[in-house]
Order: sequence, then C-alpha cells, then structure tokens
Amino acid sequence: MRTTKHILIVLLLVFLVISCKNKQSNTNTPNQQTQNEVTAKDILGNSNYLAISYGGYREKSRDFQPTIEALKEDMKILHAMNIRILRTYNVRLAHTSNILKAIRELKNEDPNFEMYMMVGAWIDCKNAWTDQPLNHHEESENNASEIERAVALAQEFPDIVKVIAVGNEAMVKWATSYFVQPAVILKWVNHLQALKKKGDLSKDLWITSSDNFASWGGGDSQYHVEDLTKLIKAVDYLSVHTYPMHDTHYNPIFWGVFGDETELSSLKRIDTAMNRATTYAVSQSDSVASYVKSLGINKPIHIGETGWASFSNGYYGSKGSKATDEYKESIFYNHIREWTNEANMSCFYFEAFDEPWKDAHNSGGSENHFGLFTVDGKAKYVLWDLVDKGVFDGLTRGGNPITKTYNGNKEALLLEVELPPVKKEITKNH
Repeated sequence: MRTTKHILIVLLLVFLVISCKNKQSNTNTPNQQTQNEVTAKDILGNSNYLAISYGGYREKSRDFQPTIEALKEDMKILHAMNIRILRTYNVRLAHTSNILKAIRELKNEDPNFEMYMMVGAWIDCKNAWTDQPLNHHEESENNASEIERAVALAQEFPDIVKVIAVGNEAMVKWATSYFVQPAVILKWVNHLQALKKKGDLSKDLWITSSDNFASWGGGDSQYHVEDLTKLIKAVDYLSVHTYPMHDTHYNPIFWGVFGDETELSSLKRIDTAMNRATTYAVSQSDSVASYVKSLGINKPIHIGETGWASFSNGYYGSKGSKATDEYKESIFYNHIREWTNEANMSCFYFEAFDEPWKDAHNSGGSENHFGLFTVDGKAKYVLWDLVDKGVFDGLTRGGNPITKTYNGNKEALLLEVELPPVKKEITKNH
C-alpha cells in the first residue's frame, strides 16, 4: 500500500508540474502565439501590424530578380521599423514566392520573427501588352494561371499569406493598357471564395481587389454598375487607393497657397498644403464608405495604396506642382499613419524602397522615388529619427549600412524644398 501511495504521490507531482508549464505557456504574449493562427481579421486595422507595399527590385529591369539573401536584408530592415504586413502585385515572376521563402527562412532562424503578406494576382484585359486590339470586356488568358499560382502560394505558406488581392487598379478606366470590367474581378473573387468554402483554402484567408477609390464607387457614377455591387458583397474587405500627390497636377482643388496663407512662413505654407492633401485622401476613402453604405452593405475598408514621391522631374516637380521632396513625403507619411491608425484601418503605404525599373528610361521620374529608402539603403527624411535611435544598427542593404540621405543635414534638404504655387496661378494654368 505504501508503495502504491508513493507512486500516486509521484504521479500527482508530475501532473502538477505539467499543468504549471501549460499555464505558463498559455500566458505567452501575442508575438508568441502560433503564427498560423493569426488571421487577416486579427492584423488588418491593428496598429501593431503596420503594412507597406513592397518591391525588392534594385535594378532598372525586373529581369534581375532579387536573391533570397537580398530579400532577407529587406525583411530585417522592415521588421526593425515594425512593419508586419507586406503587399505584392503579381505571382508571375519569382519575386513573391522568393519573398515567402525569405520570410520562412527568417522565421526558422528566429521564432520571434513575424511577417505576413497580402499577395496580389495581376489581372489584365484581353490582348493587354500586345500589339492586338484591346478588349476591355474580355479577360487575358493569362489570368487563370495567375490565380492558380496565387492559390498555390496561399496553400504552401498559410502561416504567411493572409490576403489575396485580385488585380491592381484593374477596373479603373484610366488604366487604358489593361483595365477590365468588374465582372472579371467578380468571377475570380467568387472562385477564391468557393475554394475557401470547399476547404481548399483557409476559411480565414481574406479575398479582396485593390483599386482606385473611383473604381469602388467613390467617384464617377459610370462605375456604379450591378457587377460592382456584387463585387462589394463578395470581397471580405475593400482595398482602396488614394493619391493626393498625383492630383496636385490632375485635380489640384486642394493644392497650392491659398489667400492669406501668403503671409505665413514658408514651412507653415507647406504644412498647410499638406494638411489639405491628407484631408483630400480621407475624403476619397469616405466617399467609398458612403457609397457602400448607400447600397446597404457593411464591409471593412483599408487603404491598399497611397504614397508621396520624394522627387520628380515631371508633373510634380519644379516644372509642375512642386509637390515632391523628402520633407513633404515625411509630412504625408506621418499624417496618413496617424489617420489610419486612429481609424482602425490598415494602410499599405507605397512604398518601402525606391524601385528604378518603374521608369527605367527616366531616372528622375516620380515612379522611381516613392520609397522610404533609396535603392542603396539610405533612409529618407521621414526615417531619420529611427536612424538616430539605432533601430537599423547592424542592418545593411546591398552591403551598405543604413544611413541618412543628405548626410543627415536638414538645412541641405530644405534648400531643395519648393513652395507650392499660389492658388490663382494653378487655376490660371488649368
């Protein structure tokens, strides 16, 4: 009997030890949560999971695909500045799959490394990017394989891929080279939602399309068609684009120096114009929300893209609206983060790093200069304080340590900052 009692006592003690360990494991922080269990619903709109649009291309052509090691460099940089969600644009090239491999390697090396993705599947109309007549009512035969590749990546990397976006600015009619009608996007969104119901994709995977605010019903009534309503019902959330910087040229109703503002200091005039730019972005998002509400539909809205270039030798530079420089980029970035965080919206800010392939024939084109970092790893003005704090210590891009643009000389930076034109001058030119 005494032996039996001893055995029971030992077993009881073992049970208690195991129970204590289990209790301890249940008190882990959110970062220690099994990442496969973190869903799009958990991270979108959560300010602890900052989002950004990402392309790792460092050359003037996408023929030069970044290596996994180069992508890991970038992942470490973005992780250090608390980015936790990346957005990509197509799966035809190796770029997206290599990012996923890079993230998986980093997770294996460090269990505390955390990064998720919104994977974009590129959608085109029939004969896009060919010399054949475009047909915007039919789709490219390449779309099916693009969706198939996105599905395969979501199945292979369920712990990382939390969103699939069908198309990028694929419905907006100024995308004349490739846009499609909403019916095409709806077809593929419904297809992905059906795969979720069958269990072929995670039920927690969110499906969206990422497009201009007007395409989501926030602008011209020509977009208010039945298929758009069906699409809004079909997606898990709306991914909305807004670009006040572009509209400093195309629709400068908010841009310039107004009336008595001419009496303000130079920096105050700039700050005032940038406040209006932010208000303009908010109004475009709100216009989408109002349209969705008018349909009797309740769906989350997040910002799939917005950004501000730091340089332009075209419409937005010295010869145009004078909108682009690192100072204005910094103001806009901080305003947008503040707005979306307070509104419980995610913002896939465009973009992490400059990408010279975007306007390969014009190095001064604005599309090459939307990054928060230069190609060689210099942090633009918006990130100087993070450099000062040592956030990027020990990290490199292309072997270069992360340093400040302008060698950290704010006075030198401000010499290149131009005042927006007086409003009446803009009105005269438009």
